[in-house]
Amino acid sequence: MAFNLQINRTLVKKAAQMGKTVPQDTMQAEWQEIQAAQRNPAHFQPLYNRYYNPIFRYIYRRTNNEELTADLCSQVFLKALQKLGGYEYKGVPFSAWLYRIASNEVAQHYRNTQKTRVVSVEDANLGDMIDELEEDNTEAQRAQLIKMLDGLNESDLQLIELRFFEQRPFKEVADIMDITESNAKVRTYRILKNLKKKIDK
Repeated sequence: MAFNLQINRTLVKKAAQMGKTVPQDTMQAEWQEIQAAQRNPAHFQPLYNRYYNPIFRYIYRRTNNEELTADLCSQVFLKALQKLGGYEYKGVPFSAWLYRIASNEVAQHYRNTQKTRVVSVEDANLGDMIDELEEDNTEAQRAQLIKMLDGLNESDLQLIELRFFEQRPFKEVADIMDITESNAKVRTYRILKNLKKKIDK
């Protein structure tokens, strides 16, 4: 028991070191762009150009359908433009707000169609997660982990995708999922702990 707890603390510590933070001066400069776009929607174009491809990739990983992704991506930026007047800077990149809208659009699509959401896992990202779990990166372990990811509920799966596959800092994960940073960390710890127990069986 004590040994497993130490492993889990190590996992959380390593997880906390993941993710690249955006410099404050970069976010402040972007906030000025956002304010300009709030005054005049024509100034939204630089933000659209900067984030269209990342948002497209984010949605595509969850749909594996290019045409559907294009449609949902258009909806994301339309809603972002419509809601831009109410956006407030909260110390996280503007992209986190866009990803939250994208996440909601994807979830709404699957609720409307009653289809099962796609889990798209790249080999490199899956290998990183196996390393975090301190397991052997074998074909059997990878297959087992994919099966376990398929069994996660929507919210936990999204947390894992954002944190490990997209390597976002906890602060951004929390903002995208509309939870506290502390909650994001605690939930990550719990998911890792449960995955570790299942892999070890």
